[in-house]
Amino acid sequence: MLPLVPSIFLRFIFIFFVVVHGSKNDSIYEILKLHGLPTGLLPKGITRFEYDDTGRFEVHLDQACNAKFESEFHYDINVSGTLSYGKIMELSGILAQDLFLWFPVKGIWVDVPSSGLIYFDILFVYKQYPLSFFETPKDCLAISNSESGDSIRDGQLLAEAISKSQSAKLGYEPDEENFGRNEM
Repeated sequence: MLPLVPSIFLRFIFIFFVVVHGSKNDSIYEILKLHGLPTGLLPKGITRFEYDDTGRFEVHLDQACNAKFESEFHYDINVSGTLSYGKIMELSGILAQDLFLWFPVKGIWVDVPSSGLIYFDILFVYKQYPLSFFETPKDCLAISNSESGDSIRDGQLLAEAISKSQSAKLGYEPDEENFGRNEM
């Protein structure tokens, strides 16, 4: 029975090393899991990705595309952000459609995993979705040039103008330190 103890100890050290340091061969989906996030936050079709020790990541798709959850999400060719446990901050390259307008997604977080909810910082509003929507990567449908160009860009510009207007009226400044703590 005594030889079993060193074996268990060595396995524990190996598992700890893999979880903490990851592997250069990890996929971006495995990295999301290691950070307590669902793999379906990013669509299928990622051609390559970069991830560094600071948590900064960038994924590359063949082309811009849309994926349908409860809402429709648009993914640019490049999506980037900074990962920490349960959060993606400084996110760029993802837009969410709401009321026929496209709004940039600035951050995503899972506050309490057992709640079954995931939160998206969409400009000055926090939207919550069931975590189950994002369990697996979705097919991402390529969009034609006519769809991708004007309608999404115009919607995004309008949404940003509304955000700036509302932020100025309310004196709202996003608080990065408490991001994810005061959701609606």
